[in-house]
Amino acid sequence: MIFIYPAVFRKKEDGRYHAFFPDLECCEASGDTLDEAVDNANEAARTWISVELEENDPVLPPITDPEDIKTQDGDIVRNIAVNIRFYEGWDE
Repeated sequence: MIFIYPAVFRKKEDGRYHAFFPDLECCEASGDTLDEAVDNANEAARTWISVELEENDPVLPPITDPEDIKTQDGDIVRNIAVNIRFYEGWDE
């Protein structure tokens, strides 16, 4: 199953990028480059979603339209797709 959530990437003063997901509470990542931050954000989202799916009653948050996200000048908003493969008995 593919989950797609928007992430906001913000360049810091030191040149690194910080990413956060407005819909995934406390899900953040960073990287030396934008590409590295995107890769790390994908892994952070995968971990966040996987942990939520392991709950007895998983509830994934609704997805915010990227155009509705409040950003600062220079912010980059990208949809991050996470592919999680389910197998028989995964929820047991």
